[in-house]
Amino acid sequence: ILVFCILIGGASLWLFIKPDNEVSEWERRKLQQFPEITFEKVMDGKFMKDFVSYMTDQFPLRNEFRRLKANVLFKIYNQKDNGGVYIQDGFASKFETKIDRESLDHFIGRMDNIYNSYLKDTDCNVYFTAVPDKNYFLAEKGGYPHMNYDELYRVLGEKLSYMTNIDIRDLLEISDYYYTDTHWKQESIVDVANHIRKQMGMKAVNNYENKSAGDFYGVYYGQSALNLDPDEIIYLENDQIKASEAYIYENDKTVPIYNLEKLEAMDHYDIFLSGAVSLIKITNPMGKESKKLVVFRDSFGSSLTPLLMSDYSEIILVDTRYINPAMMARFVEFNNQDVLFLYSTLVINASSAIK
Repeated sequence: ILVFCILIGGASLWLFIKPDNEVSEWERRKLQQFPEITFEKVMDGKFMKDFVSYMTDQFPLRNEFRRLKANVLFKIYNQKDNGGVYIQDGFASKFETKIDRESLDHFIGRMDNIYNSYLKDTDCNVYFTAVPDKNYFLAEKGGYPHMNYDELYRVLGEKLSYMTNIDIRDLLEISDYYYTDTHWKQESIVDVANHIRKQMGMKAVNNYENKSAGDFYGVYYGQSALNLDPDEIIYLENDQIKASEAYIYENDKTVPIYNLEKLEAMDHYDIFLSGAVSLIKITNPMGKESKKLVVFRDSFGSSLTPLLMSDYSEIILVDTRYINPAMMARFVEFNNQDVLFLYSTLVINASSAIK
């Protein structure tokens, strides 16, 4: 009893003495700060609810206890996941157990809205690509629950039949993805980019030079709480990519295609076109003046787009999770462009963030 009281009392004292952490780099989220004390919040219970969250987020040695718990679950109890994150063939992934029909309908409705508002009855060439998440390759092999991907792709092809569907599933394998993250590796998707280029009437491009940006600890590294080996993040360059620049509308800033300043951020994948940005314009001085592209995309498009740009003088990237499509008319006039909709099945199956 005495040892127990010392441990609990010591941990509580440590909690209030140590500085609070603002973010968890492991979990890629902000941590609860000490809640404001007001009479109203105390009486309605909100203060106590927030205080419990605060203690959970700020508990001393929190990451070490999370890692201890994860190792006990996996290595002693032989549990197959920790909070939905599992390891198969060395790759970390997270359960996607079934198609969320409401989310799928919402996604299709958002695509219909963009098409009918801006692209219908224009001379734009419109294409659609769905990127399979890692469960497509891992879950069935490991005996984990997974959604019916064939059904998902069937519904998308049927409901979005007004777009030219570019199916890339046969070009991908699990080794094309990072071990510790959701995303694909840019150096592994040149064939995917060339297939999309071919479907859009362009020739293949293979003259890239590999550049290393160092170790990369993906989102599943922190979520699994296991001591996983880091990936290496590699980006591809050529003369056109070096000569091009990306203008970010939301902060009125021009940056390189690969923004290496983002290596100081929590997510090193953000080096690709500066990460989660609502609206970007890429200018390529070596592209064809008459050839332009608009990409409606999620984060998978950040690493793919530089591999599509060689023929285009201008590319507009729109992430509809962060900008309402109703604002598009202020920035883009849709007239004789190629338009690519590129979304991962992760976003399609959890599409509430799409405006």
